[in-house]
Amino acid sequence: MIEILILFYPWTKALHIMSVIAWMAGLFYLPRLFVYHVEETTSGEPLDVIFQKMERKLLRVIMNPAMVATWIFGLLLVATPGVVDWYAVWPYTKGAGIVAMTWFHHWLGRRRKDFITGSNEMTGRQFRMMNEVPTLLMVVIVLSVVVRF
Repeated sequence: MIEILILFYPWTKALHIMSVIAWMAGLFYLPRLFVYHVEETTSGEPLDVIFQKMERKLLRVIMNPAMVATWIFGLLLVATPGVVDWYAVWPYTKGAGIVAMTWFHHWLGRRRKDFITGSNEMTGRQFRMMNEVPTLLMVVIVLSVVVRF
């Protein structure tokens, strides 16, 4: 098994990077859709239904598979000998960032359900502020891996 992980390391790394890019695109776009959803429509209107459809497809067709793929390929990278120095700090800061990113993903899924039930209480300004969360987490994760502090 170890030989296979080493042999496929470049492929695993490439697939991990592609998955992360797709996931991050969704994490940046969904809160922005929520901003427009809150500011441009009210519950039950035809435009509300269109926003709900866009949000559902983004989450289910792009973000969820990308998150799962990111985790799978990331765990395969962790299992590949020589990739992670467990005596350094960076694997733990990266791991914390990934857990926080996953929590944010699920938080967005719950906010989508608020729109479905008509119980959203967040404002466009609040969603704009939350739109910065994936950027901050990305900075922590990328610096952790590249600088390896």
